Amino acid sequence: MPDTALARTGGDLRYQVVARVLADEIRTGRLADRVHLPSERALVSRFGVSRVTVRRALRALEEEGLVTAAAGRGWLVRSARLEEPENELLGFTDAARRQGLTTSARVLTARVREATFDEAELLGMAPGAQVVELDRVRLLDGVPVGIDRSLVPAARAPGLLERDWTTASLYAALEEAGCPPVRAEYVLHAAAATEPEATLLELSPGAPILRAEQRSFDATGRPIQLCRMSYRGDRYRFRTTLIRRA
Repeated sequence: MPDTALARTGGDLRYQVVARVLADEIRTGRLADRVHLPSERALVSRFGVSRVTVRRALRALEEEGLVTAAAGRGWLVRSARLEEPENELLGFTDAARRQGLTTSARVLTARVREATFDEAELLGMAPGAQVVELDRVRLLDGVPVGIDRSLVPAARAPGLLERDWTTASLYAALEEAGCPPVRAEYVLHAAAATEPEATLLELSPGAPILRAEQRSFDATGRPIQLCRMSYRGDRYRFRTTLIRRA
């Protein structure tokens, strides 16, 4: 039967209604990332519209960055959601690259300053020692996904501020400095977006987000990074394996 949404078209054109229904299903996760959309024939049958209407809707979704045409294979959902690999420590850039997504960033802060007492304790430094503070809005395929606020001991990785942090990877920079993260403590919890977070992530204030706190260690066991991240709830998925102990 044709989709009932078309009975409520109002002043919208039919292709706009089809596009809006599919966009809502992509954003709410009903259509998983990187899977094929139903065929054009199936969409014609579902919505009771012509193939021309369906193709206009798909092109509109493509312009929004929600789907991409796959030569000879129909249409793929592309909603720019980051999925952390199960039980593996990867930086944002590497995790996104594995999913075929392009990363970029808007730099909010990039400076050297003195660590607070609490920061110094967590990083195993003397109070007042210098840290590199790097705050960025992280984007996948141009879509804001999260806010990343990182601290790194300045003495461990000199020259960090010389990089272009709109595209550079912090984990790659630490690896070049000889102190790549190999282990991390990670805490994740749900929260409501504050007004500043909502503005940066293009959300409404109070919208659901996921907040993560991470402390990363190098191969010697020394802390190398403190990180606080705020992810859009619809753009981030975390996987892990749980084992029940005897």
